[in-house]
This record gives sequence, structure tokens and C-alpha cells, in this order.
Amino acid sequence: MDPKQIAKQIVDFNKTAFDNSFNTMSVIQDQAEKMLTATMEQTAFFPEEGKKLVNEWIKNYKKGLEDFKATADENFKKVDSFFASK
Repeated sequence: MDPKQIAKQIVDFNKTAFDNSFNTMSVIQDQAEKMLTATMEQTAFFPEEGKKLVNEWIKNYKKGLEDFKATADENFKKVDSFFASK
């Protein structure tokens, strides 16, 4: 078997593993967000300023997650093009 093909299969496997792990992490984060939001809404003494802070934190976390995924996808495309061009 060609060493280049073996390396491409390894990269493809790693991309699949990354995508599956990322999707799992996203689902867990979404559930945690729902639980936190429900807890904040049901807690009478939770200050409005605190709710705004937590919502801002969630928004920034999601933005960071999207940026991370986009960067990883871009780098996987670069590696894929490297194997395709040789």
C-alpha cells in the first residue's frame, strides 16, 4: 500500500474522530446551557445582572466553539489538498 494513501486514511480517521467528538461536546454543552437557563429562570433571587452575564458568557462560548470548528475544518482541508495534489 502506498505510504501517502496510508497517511491520508489516518488523516481521514482523525477528522472523523474530531467531528464526532466535537458534535458530542456540542450536544453536552447545549444540554448544560438549557439546564443553566432553566435554573436561572426558576431561581427568584438570581439577579438580572447575573443572568445577563451568564447569557453573554454562553454567547462568547458558542462564538469560540464556532471559530475553533471553522479553524479545524480549514486545516483538515489544507491537509487533504496536500495529499490530493501529490
